[in-house]
Amino acid sequence: MDRTWKYYCKQIGASYIQQKIDLPITSKASFIENFWKGYTDKTKVVFISHITSSTGLIFPVKEICEEAKKRGLITIVDGAHVPGHIDLDLSTLQADFFVGACHKWMMTPKGSSFLFTRKEFQNQLDPLVVSWGYESATPSGSQYFDYHQFNGTRDFSAYLTIPKSIEFMQRNNWATVSAKCKQNVLNAAPEFYKVLGTQPLAPLTNEFYGQMCSAEVYTTKPEQLQKHLFKQYKIEIPVMRLREKSFLRFSFQAFNTMEELAYLMESLERIKKETDLIQY
Repeated sequence: MDRTWKYYCKQIGASYIQQKIDLPITSKASFIENFWKGYTDKTKVVFISHITSSTGLIFPVKEICEEAKKRGLITIVDGAHVPGHIDLDLSTLQADFFVGACHKWMMTPKGSSFLFTRKEFQNQLDPLVVSWGYESATPSGSQYFDYHQFNGTRDFSAYLTIPKSIEFMQRNNWATVSAKCKQNVLNAAPEFYKVLGTQPLAPLTNEFYGQMCSAEVYTTKPEQLQKHLFKQYKIEIPVMRLREKSFLRFSFQAFNTMEELAYLMESLERIKKETDLIQY
């Protein structure tokens, strides 16, 4: 998304300002205060991730959207990790644009996502692919629907799995399943941070943590660390660069076990002792 924003801002001469957020986050209030330090009277649009990939943290997006409305700003929310992970009510969130992926926590095939656009902005949105909905021969009455519903020859199979995914989650009481996963994350987090010799990125509560937990990892070789975890220990886990820092993140879904998390901790301990991939 950073690259996309930079690309389009360059095309039109706008400025993309990335506001620095202090880590660790101490409270919702501190995050919100940090966030709005980037605001000026030239600000027109606010873009924020609901849950970031690198930190795995849940941000106070509802409060940000409410304040943005008061300031007359357009709000765009990247909610890729939200559907099936944490509660989402678009009718109360007040985001003008929201994108959510179903292939992450709803377990549908890759490429199954959705775009929500508030009605007053729908006709301002052009598709990346101009196709049959443009000057449609059979208009639906909604330009937004026509422009985005059918983009030529593509495979719709992934989208068609979403109703079955919702049915599966309802049948298996997924709210309870997810709550147990979240508690397992909170239970494992102290040991995770201890092993890596770092501090939690935010208070260890459901306010900031869902089914993911990320920690700063002291390494100058994050790509090599990720490959080593996979090749040597058969652990597939993201190790991501974020500016000058690196973060290692684990996720916990219904099919994961606490034994797997214990194996991760043991593997990280061995890597610390046997290689130079983690400094501590």
